[in-house]
Amino acid sequence: MGKKFPNIEDKQMEFMKAQQMFFVATAAQGSRINLSPKGLDSLRILGENRVIWLNLTGSGNETAAHLPHDNRMTIMFCAFEGSPLILRLYGHARMILTSDEQWDELYAHFNPLPGARQIFDMSVDMVHTSCGFGVPCYDFTGDRPVLNRWAEKKGDAGIRDYWRDKNSISLDGEAIPIDDD
Repeated sequence: MGKKFPNIEDKQMEFMKAQQMFFVATAAQGSRINLSPKGLDSLRILGENRVIWLNLTGSGNETAAHLPHDNRMTIMFCAFEGSPLILRLYGHARMILTSDEQWDELYAHFNPLPGARQIFDMSVDMVHTSCGFGVPCYDFTGDRPVLNRWAEKKGDAGIRDYWRDKNSISLDGEAIPIDDD
């Protein structure tokens, strides 16, 4: 049932673009495995072996904690409507902070979102598809507005304070690189 591909094919790109949600998994040696759902139109496909995703401020920042130690990343998409399919991207990623040279170039691929804190740039070395027969069907009714409203209310200075207070130490006690200037 499962198939492996060395790159993202056109049909797979279309499937990925149609999904309202994806999941990101990372881990560093001895750390907890982090698995996070993502949405809000925060992923872009830049080529057959490259994707970027915009990470917004949230209660955790584990992906940023893991990458300096182990830059492996898995991104998973599931069909919650239509034909069943699970698609996983395997590869290695690097983190771009708001102060990095490449930020403006990569951020231009996204609609501006309040609370944007990192862009993860993933080099894909394998695409794996599987049936998805066990994934239930759900109807997408819309994005939740709560995160954007929260970030807009905090403002840039409040977001940076939040990063320092809540996003600078991982669940395992490791320092997390953040822009706090």
